Amino acid sequence: MDKHRKTAIIVGVLILLAYSLLGSSNPDFKAVGMLLEVISGVAVIAIAALMFPYFKPYDPTVSLWYLALKTLEGGLLVVTGVLFLSHSNILLGVRDGIHAIHGYVFAIPALMFYFLLYKSQLVPRWISVWGVVAAVLLVIVNVFEVAGFNSDAMKILYLPIVLNEAFLAIWLMIKGFNSSVIKNIDFKL
Repeated sequence: MDKHRKTAIIVGVLILLAYSLLGSSNPDFKAVGMLLEVISGVAVIAIAALMFPYFKPYDPTVSLWYLALKTLEGGLLVVTGVLFLSHSNILLGVRDGIHAIHGYVFAIPALMFYFLLYKSQLVPRWISVWGVVAAVLLVIVNVFEVAGFNSDAMKILYLPIVLNEAFLAIWLMIKGFNSSVIKNIDFKL
């Protein structure tokens, strides 16, 4: 198995691990919640670090911003994980605030990620387009939430990004990156 195939599998696994934070909100299992959020944060940063060399030849500026914002996002998750262990209501309130900010930080690099996937053609473009549409829906939900229009019905707009990322993860683990694109990437840039 070549290096690029291994990278695709690792990125797929990390995408699924990044969603481990969805199971981290049970206050009765603080140690598990902390661990899941820290794992999620590290996975988010690792995905960006692994994808950066693949994206950089296609758009160095967007690739660098993607890496920086995903590092910020992952760092926020690590901090929320550590704060989850706190028994202080103030620190738990800070954790909840950081967790809310994370949701907004996630949307912009998600757009960048799918834009870069589209531009690079590392995966079929329809997966990238699905991701862009899902990320735009996420941005719309975030804007409505900031504006005070927070309804449970709007939560359905989170589903496309979750389904897309799960599908992308499975695709990467089974199919990997587009090999005809990989052979044309100059990784020395």
